[in-house]
Amino acid sequence: MTNNDHSYRDQEHNDGSRILIVTAVDAEKDAVVRGLAGSTKADVIAAGVGPAYAAASTAAALAAAAAPYRLVISAGIGGGFDGTAAVGSLVVADRIIAADLGAESQDGFISVDELGFGTARLEADSAWSHRFYEAIRTAGLEAVLAPILTVSTATGTAATAAAHAARIPGAAAEGMEGYGVAVAAQRLGIPFTELRAISNAVGPRDRAAWRIGEALASLEAASAAILEVLE
Repeated sequence: MTNNDHSYRDQEHNDGSRILIVTAVDAEKDAVVRGLAGSTKADVIAAGVGPAYAAASTAAALAAAAAPYRLVISAGIGGGFDGTAAVGSLVVADRIIAADLGAESQDGFISVDELGFGTARLEADSAWSHRFYEAIRTAGLEAVLAPILTVSTATGTAATAAAHAARIPGAAAEGMEGYGVAVAAQRLGIPFTELRAISNAVGPRDRAAWRIGEALASLEAASAAILEVLE
């Protein structure tokens, strides 16, 4: 699965006024494309699952563009933290945090920031994030503006969910690609943010409780809602 195979618009004709939307898989990409309803303001790619695929595919798409994109969005479905983001709701990032980037120790997790090897916390573009959040709320959709976590291993226990919530107060959602997309955009000085539609609660793995169809419908609706912002 590569960005060149899954691009929604011809990037060779990018005039510099478009945005790049990066999803993980085709089902997410298709939901976004349906919501955009033929808009020429966005290119949509399915990059692959996880931060490495996300970063590599985003970087390749940005490098191949004929003109710089004005914004990059990591978009897809994900888990929501109990009491903050319910199944079917939406989360727009104010920060994007690689929650498991660091080291284990006898005293607990040590973030890459604490280790002195860079940062796992990136600020989403405030202006864009607020505009998307307001547009989504105006469309009558339930949404919060809050930190979104990126993990390489999806949370599957109550203990891990509690640990993430304790380390990152206010965290609303969890995905697997946002940090990778954000790093690729940041390196080129392009604003970025993240949008997640909630399909399940972060915590004990319970496939029977997942509502993927509902989350994809929310992602489609959110994509339609932000069209006015993009025009």
